[in-house]
Amino acid sequence: MKIMGLDFGSKTVGVAISDSLLITAQGVEIIRRNEENKLRQTLARIEALIEQNDVREIVLGYPKNMNDTLGERVVKTEEFKEKLERRTGLPVILWDERLTTVAADKAMMEAGIRREDRSSHVDKVAAVLILQGYLDWKSHQNAKEEQE
Repeated sequence: MKIMGLDFGSKTVGVAISDSLLITAQGVEIIRRNEENKLRQTLARIEALIEQNDVREIVLGYPKNMNDTLGERVVKTEEFKEKLERRTGLPVILWDERLTTVAADKAMMEAGIRREDRSSHVDKVAAVLILQGYLDWKSHQNAKEEQE
């Protein structure tokens, strides 16, 4: 069993998938589309990745504003969550993604990736950070439950 992490944007979806031990997240790809509301091919590609990787759960980045309010992007993300759940039958967990794009850009900068090349990878790296945050939290919760 694996978990998929998604960074949903207006024209891209960054995809990451966990290892089967649910310890690490690996970037898989960036799904691109020409129009924001054209999601059929995006959803079909996500379904194919779910099937290929034995995914049982999806973590979707939730783009809250820095002041903890909900903006326009949140509405689109919630609509995408509903479509994902309907289409895949899998649970979709919303995960706070504040600063993941900034952290992704910083990580790539520290790795020596040129500025021009970073934009083509940032969504995938953000998906990794979203999923890794969830995996770490889940591991911590399991360890806490074992101690009780």
